[in-house]
Amino acid sequence: MPNLKNPSSPADGYRGRFAPSPTGPLHAGSLVAALGSWLDARQNQGKWLLRIEDLDTPRCIPGADQEILRQLLACGLTWDEEPSWQSKRQERYKKALERLNGLQTVYPCTCSRQTITNALEARGVTTPRNQEMVYPGTCRPQEIPAYKNERVLLDGVAWRLALPPELILHFKDLALGTQSQDLNQEVGDFVLRRRDGIFTYQLAVVVDDAEQGITHIVRGADLLNNTARQIHLQQVLGYLTPSYLHLPLVLDEYGEKLSKQTLASAIHTENAQQALHELRKAARHLGLSDLPDGKDTSIAEWLLAATQAWDRKITSS
Repeated sequence: MPNLKNPSSPADGYRGRFAPSPTGPLHAGSLVAALGSWLDARQNQGKWLLRIEDLDTPRCIPGADQEILRQLLACGLTWDEEPSWQSKRQERYKKALERLNGLQTVYPCTCSRQTITNALEARGVTTPRNQEMVYPGTCRPQEIPAYKNERVLLDGVAWRLALPPELILHFKDLALGTQSQDLNQEVGDFVLRRRDGIFTYQLAVVVDDAEQGITHIVRGADLLNNTARQIHLQQVLGYLTPSYLHLPLVLDEYGEKLSKQTLASAIHTENAQQALHELRKAARHLGLSDLPDGKDTSIAEWLLAATQAWDRKITSS
């Protein structure tokens, strides 16, 4: 794991979170993110929240959220406040979108993926496999008005955030160091509400983190590319920006990110021995060493030692 830098926020103000999507049970990669974020919160004597990101209902599996809660508890990863579900927070996302509309920073888009692909190809731009297409601005008006709020919430069109020109955003990752992204060149105006009426991850996560007072975000490196646009959206909405720490991904035998889409197997947590075995694998991936490996070690004892190991790793960096 890369060297970590000490967060500058005071310990008593630390609020972290783990935010899985209920598209299946936890696998080895998601346990690494859960354990890393939990250890960082505990090492900072802070609070650790659990948020279920279930906005994309077509991808959610019934009962997966309860299975995730069960797996976390089996691993001793307890949370400090009542869990939240994004599906129950729709009104908050609506208000944020209406606010952005009042700031004249959003506009409707009717482009399909094929329309975007055709527009990019006409400019000689091809998008590599598994890489996000940069929106070419096809639907963006020259002057962005404040639309009627009723129209903003109608289905049938997507709503995009209009980026200012020459927007290069720099931020510091506590594990990876200084990062930067040219949002216009690498992302383009991005969607906040899809054509089917579903609010996107980008908007929901920014609103949730702000309203829950999240100060530190510890998550997988697959989300690093989202960070700059989320920071920009925080700035537009007047929210504080948390500290970010991105963890190394767990890869499959083909070098692909371990995920439910690549048929990653669920972790085994049917008993304490299985759960402890999964935790030990996650800790090794995080680069933690000198942890108890005896058969008689309890999960609580192991987690205490892992928290101390996380502290040593941070303070020695």
